[in-house]
Amino acid sequence: METAKLYAAGAFAAGLVLTLFLAAYLTPRHWWRRPNARALLIMVAGAWGFGSLILYAAHGRQSESDTAAVTPDRAAEARAITAAAAAREAAARASALASAPLIAGQPFAVYRDLNLRVAAGVHAARLVTVPAGATVTPTGARNGDWWQIRTSVAGHENTGWVNSLWLRRSGE
Repeated sequence: METAKLYAAGAFAAGLVLTLFLAAYLTPRHWWRRPNARALLIMVAGAWGFGSLILYAAHGRQSESDTAAVTPDRAAEARAITAAAAAREAAARASALASAPLIAGQPFAVYRDLNLRVAAGVHAARLVTVPAGATVTPTGARNGDWWQIRTSVAGHENTGWVNSLWLRRSGE
């Protein structure tokens, strides 16, 4: 048998086991005293439903492992498609940044405590927390919603990255 058929058979078997387990605890005992259409319907529908959910959940992991078994021609084609999509996305970002007005030097107010980070992104290390109400000045460098700013916290001049969603124009 093919691997896909074995996965499907295993998923539906696991769905049947899960259905029988749930049916034993969630339905009245007298439903199961003798075979009947209701019991058959519950077992078939449960095995099909839970088996389908298991296959759907496992599909992502299976497709990742299938990528390793792809022929070299198809792998090269997939890389080319991925590279083309990445190039289109980079071009769209560049045009969006070029069309956006430059905001360097215009002060912004921090309306909640804000983490100033070493790089753009929530996984970058935090330099300092900018307190609510402080004024910050963008340098003009941007990476999506992340702006590089300059600010003074506790008498020290700091430059780092913040998420622009937490900033308001001065006077707002």
